[in-house]
Amino acid sequence: MVAKLTKGFWPKVARIILRNRILILLAVIGITVFLAMQWKNMQFSNTEANILPDDHPASIQYNAFTKIFGEEGNAIVLAIRDSTLFTPKNFNRWNTLSKQLDAFPEVDYVVSLENLKELIKDNETQTFSMEPLIARAPKTKQEIDSLTNHLFKELPFYNNLVYNPESGTIQTVVYLDKDIMNTAVRNEFILNDLAELVEDFEQETQMDVRISGMPYIRTWNTKSIVDEIGLFIVGALLVTSIIFFFFFRSFRATFISMCVVIIGVMWAFGILGLLKYEITILTALIPPLIIVIGIPNCIFLINKYQQEVKKHGNQALSLQRVISKIGNATLMTNITTASGFATFIILDSDLLKEFGIVASINIIGIFILSLLIIPIIYSFMPLPKTKHLKHLNKKWMDFFVNWMENIVRNHRIAVYITTVAVLVLSIIGIYQMRITGSRIEDLPKNSHFYKDIQFFEAEFDGIMPMEIVVDTKRKNGVVKPATLKRMDRLGAVIDEIPELSRPISIVDLVKYSKQAYYNGIPKYYQLPTSQENTFIMSAVQKSSTGGADLLQTFVDSTGQTARLTTYMRDVKIDRMEEIEKDVQEAITKEFPTERYDVFMTGKALLFLKGTKYLVKNLLLSLALAIGLISLFMAYLFRSFRMVIISLVPNLLPLVITAGLMGYLGVPIKPSTILVFSIAFGISVDDTIHFLAKYRQELTAHRWHIKKSVYAALRETGVSMFYTSIVLFFGFSVFIISSFGGTKALGGLVSATLLFAMLSNLILLPSLLLSLERSIANKQVLKKPQIDILPQDEDNIKDK
Repeated sequence: MVAKLTKGFWPKVARIILRNRILILLAVIGITVFLAMQWKNMQFSNTEANILPDDHPASIQYNAFTKIFGEEGNAIVLAIRDSTLFTPKNFNRWNTLSKQLDAFPEVDYVVSLENLKELIKDNETQTFSMEPLIARAPKTKQEIDSLTNHLFKELPFYNNLVYNPESGTIQTVVYLDKDIMNTAVRNEFILNDLAELVEDFEQETQMDVRISGMPYIRTWNTKSIVDEIGLFIVGALLVTSIIFFFFFRSFRATFISMCVVIIGVMWAFGILGLLKYEITILTALIPPLIIVIGIPNCIFLINKYQQEVKKHGNQALSLQRVISKIGNATLMTNITTASGFATFIILDSDLLKEFGIVASINIIGIFILSLLIIPIIYSFMPLPKTKHLKHLNKKWMDFFVNWMENIVRNHRIAVYITTVAVLVLSIIGIYQMRITGSRIEDLPKNSHFYKDIQFFEAEFDGIMPMEIVVDTKRKNGVVKPATLKRMDRLGAVIDEIPELSRPISIVDLVKYSKQAYYNGIPKYYQLPTSQENTFIMSAVQKSSTGGADLLQTFVDSTGQTARLTTYMRDVKIDRMEEIEKDVQEAITKEFPTERYDVFMTGKALLFLKGTKYLVKNLLLSLALAIGLISLFMAYLFRSFRMVIISLVPNLLPLVITAGLMGYLGVPIKPSTILVFSIAFGISVDDTIHFLAKYRQELTAHRWHIKKSVYAALRETGVSMFYTSIVLFFGFSVFIISSFGGTKALGGLVSATLLFAMLSNLILLPSLLLSLERSIANKQVLKKPQIDILPQDEDNIKDK
């Protein structure tokens, strides 16, 4: 079957393509127009990446939380740390900004100095009422000082919510309408309305407003992704076109190749629209990836065409041989590359699954485009001129090939010693690797929102919410004194953890109510006794601030379930796990399972679980990619020994890269673990090309291993060098990204592919020569059943 496929199928394909040139071009144009019409369905992701599957315990708990209390993380925080704020003009302007924000329909409510309420006891009626903290706009500095002194020293309920008493930082919390959280309306409000109001405020007051919060970060993150897509595409086109022209010295060849990959990019966007996938930080990488991966296809096809033209000058025969001789090998290399991406499809993560589907489809698509367009376009053009063929005889390339051949021929022992030494050092480096779950580590370091995150972490102990849900298993069980005391002790444990902010819950509201009962004296900010509890809790149920029921914020409608909210600083995954363990131990100690059902959830915890889950599944994906490609190689070469020989030079670069990550302190995280599956799928292409030529040379040289290896090295060395350089610089384009993950992905893939090129050009032929006798014996007994890359039948006959 394989022989039939290689000897009969591809010549037939070549005839079909060349005889139906116009029809095929019209079909390509039609498909391109159809996919371009799907661009209207493209949209950028407004939601957070769904890393964990829906049936994961952490997802189930989080969904249970949101069902009771609604989606968390809908708050935008604005803060100022500036002594000039406490002047009448600036102070009142800050309060005006809060009023302006509260007027927008996208805003649910605002908690700020302007609408802050104070719980006051009416001594005559013995009831509580919520009175405005600021009854009228202050006109003097003395009024403001008196107000802030009262706020900072006598109202501990608002500590860390609207102010930091140590630094004097004032904060306004804007709660967005939860219905717009995952829509484009949120982005429009933040990028346009909010930005305009803050800019006007800063110009009038000359004060710097710090802004953060999960909606704000997600919006600016999305905008950064959008801005970088165009940058990556232009950068990839520019870099690959310059390198391509340097190699071929032909504007015509460069132009044709650029047309192929540009159409491939159009198809990539069209398939995203057709499948209605959102553009995320991963799917945004696909268009430039198609450029980088598509150019090597063009190199092999055009290089073969020019070799044929130089040999006999017959254009029709040259084009036919390009398709029939290169088509099969190029298909196989693209399949292995697509397989590396396709392994992501098995993962439960929607983010990676969509990336794997679109990337693998488009890799096969760019292969089809290059196989169809390049021969057809060249068929309408005159033969290449002599100057366009000069690159086939470059002296520096001869020097490079001679250098490789000399190492393989005379220094194989040194190659093995170097390989073992590098392997040992890399393994030592691997043991120094660490896993990180930092939420902000990959964000653009020079961006204003990254600096503001650091500001809020320093002032208010983080912005990543972590929730603790307490289910008392009985109606109104939350307001029982025993439950409140347990929650208070748990809050004390949380408050002692430096990476967590002071927790906020119904406990704080009850404490505030007792303080108000005793005429606002701060020392009574504590839980009421059993005797005080009945009266104070009735007052709590009547408390309100800014039109929002405080009790409903902390407790469900039945009084059975309460929430305790804290915020976490950005910490590494190992510290996250320690914090989770400490809090869980406190929960287990305070809340017996037979009376309470208590669990932790929130964005911070979801990110921790999601990172661990993703790293585990990406390692599984890498193992699957290696297994699939091993089976593929076994099918092609019908030899277990050849499978091992082909895997060694491709696994070694992965080990080296992992070792470098350990030495350089580059952590294992979702963005860097992707490197290995992608690089392995691409680097094995060189192995296929080399072994394919080697198998052909075995036939030509009557199973003489040495002659076959050297001939294959000379024949494929140039093309492998060309494609590896294009891939190296093509992936290096991602280094210009402002996202740490994308930058690491580009740099690590580039380095891995460079190691893979050297490994395939030096280690692979060395292994073949060292195993010459055993391989030769097997080949004599069993001739190869497949000829993957027969470069030129005439050459074989001449030899």
